[in-house]
Amino acid sequence: MSSDGTRKQFWKRNAAKVPGSIQHVYGAQHPPFDPLLHANLIKAANKHPPATPGKPKKATTFQEFESITSDAWDVGDDDDELLAMAAQNLNIEVVMETANKVIENHSKQQERQRLDDSTDLEQRNEDTQDETAEDEEEDEENEEEEEEVEERVEEGDVTSPEVSFASQSSPYTDGRLVKSHSEAPIGSPKDAAGESAGLHRQRSLPHRPPLIPLVARMADQNTSGTPVMTEREASRLDKFKQLLAGPNTDLEELRKLSWSGIPRQVRPITWKLLSGYLPANAERRESVLQRKRQEYFGFIQQYYDSRNDEHHQDTYRQIHIDIPRTNPLIPLFQQASVQEIFERILFIWAIRHPASGYVQGINDLVTPFFVVYVFEYIEEEVENFDVSSLQEEALRNIEADSFWCMSKLLDGIQDNYTFAQPGIQRKVKALEELVSRIDESVHIHMQQYEVEYLQFAFRWMNNLLMRELPLRCTIRLWDTYQAEPEGFSHFHLYVCAAFLVRWRKEILEERDFQGLMILLQNLPTMHWGNEEVSVLLAEAYRLKFAFADAPNHYKR
Repeated sequence: MSSDGTRKQFWKRNAAKVPGSIQHVYGAQHPPFDPLLHANLIKAANKHPPATPGKPKKATTFQEFESITSDAWDVGDDDDELLAMAAQNLNIEVVMETANKVIENHSKQQERQRLDDSTDLEQRNEDTQDETAEDEEEDEENEEEEEEVEERVEEGDVTSPEVSFASQSSPYTDGRLVKSHSEAPIGSPKDAAGESAGLHRQRSLPHRPPLIPLVARMADQNTSGTPVMTEREASRLDKFKQLLAGPNTDLEELRKLSWSGIPRQVRPITWKLLSGYLPANAERRESVLQRKRQEYFGFIQQYYDSRNDEHHQDTYRQIHIDIPRTNPLIPLFQQASVQEIFERILFIWAIRHPASGYVQGINDLVTPFFVVYVFEYIEEEVENFDVSSLQEEALRNIEADSFWCMSKLLDGIQDNYTFAQPGIQRKVKALEELVSRIDESVHIHMQQYEVEYLQFAFRWMNNLLMRELPLRCTIRLWDTYQAEPEGFSHFHLYVCAAFLVRWRKEILEERDFQGLMILLQNLPTMHWGNEEVSVLLAEAYRLKFAFADAPNHYKR
C-alpha cells in the first residue's frame, strides 16, 4: 500500500513539470500533422479526463501524464487515429493513381504532336486514325479525373505534396527527370510507352554545346560553353611564354598580363614567381627550388613526429578532422595520399607560426595551390586523377611548392588568424562602410531585418570566398589576387563588396532575417565560370579605383 502511495505521489509530483509532448517523427509511417485535418483531435487531447474520488484517481493521474506524452518510437493509438482521419479526408493512393493517369494522357498528347511534325506522313495518318477514338475517351476521362482531384483537394483544404511533385518532376511531362526512379509511375504497358516516348523526345532534341559542369569541375571554361583556347587566349599564351623565356622575368609586366587570367599551361610557374617563391632570374630558379624543397622536408623530419605530443595533440586532431571536409564533392581530395599531404602541410605551418597556430579555414587555402601544381605534371582533368600514379619525386615537389606558396599568402593576412582574428574584424567593418556608400538600399534593407555583416562576411574573409565559389572560379580569382599588390589582404575587400552588390535584386526580394541569411550563405554560384569572375573583378577594380586612395570617402 505504501508503495502504491509512493507511485501516486510520484505521478502527481511530476505531472505538472512535464515540459511538453514529444513530437512525432514524421516519415513513411507518420504523415505531417495538419491542424486543419485534426482540429477535433487537438480539442480532444486538450480535455483532461474528469477526476474521480478514491482509488481510480491513481489510474487517472497516470492517464493524464500519458495523454500529454507521446513516445516517438511507439506507434500508438493516437497515431492510428491520425492515419485513419487523414485517410478519410484524402486518400493519397487514389489521388496519385488519378494524377498518374492524367500525366500519362498528357504525354500521349505530346507524342502525337511530335508525330505531326515528322516527315513520315503515311505513318502519322495511320497512327492518328487508330488512336482517334481512344484519345477522345481518354481526354474525357482525363477531364473528369482532374475535376475529381481538384474536388478532393478542396475538400481536404490541403495540397498533396506527392501530386505536386509528380506533376512537376515526372519524366512524362516535359522531358524532365524525376528525383528518383522509385517515384516514377510504373507497372503498366502505357507507362512504359510513355517512358520510351519521353526518352525518344530527349534524343531528338538538337545538339547543344556542353554547359559548364557544376561545383566539382575545375577546367577553365566559360558558362557559354565556348572553347577553352580561343584565338585571343592562344595569343595571350604566346605572350606569357615569351615573357617567361627571358633570362630575367619582368615581374611588373607579368602582373599586368596576369591580371586578366593566366593560361593553365603557364599558371604554375607564374604563381610561383608572383608569390615570391621563385626569383625573377631564370638561372637561380632550379637551385632555389631544390633548396626550399629540401628545407620543407627537413621540417617534416624535425617536427612531424611531434604531432602526437601532448601539447600538439589538439592541433593535429583538428587538422585531421578538417581535412576530409575540404572540398568533399571533388574525389581528388578524398584520396588518402592527398589527405596525408594536406595534414603535413598544415601541421608544419601551424608549428612554425605559433602566434596563430592552425585555424579552421586555413585548410581551404591549400587546395588551389595543390591543384595548380598538379597540373604541372598532368594533361588530363584533375578531378578524378589518381595522384598515386605520379612519381614520388613529383608528389614531393607538389607538396613542398604548395606549402611555401600557402605560407607566402598567409604571411600577408596572418592577422586574420591570430587571437580574436582582428584582421577579419576590421575588414568586415570596412565592408559594411563601403556597401553603405555604394548601395545604400542593400545596406538599409539588411539593417531593417537585423542582419549583421559579421554573420555572413566573416566566412568571406576567413576563407577568401572559397566556400562561396567553385574551385575553378577561386583559381581564376587568385590569378588576379597574385597580380594585385596586396591582393589577398586589400583587393579582396572590394571583391567582397562587388560580390554582395551583385545579388542586390535577390537580397531586396527577401523580407525576413531567415530568408536573407539562407540566401547569403548559399549564393547560387555553382554554374559560374571565367566570364562571371571577370565581371566581378572588373567591378571590384572600379570600386578600388574610386575608394582605395580616399578611405574617408566611404565613411559617414
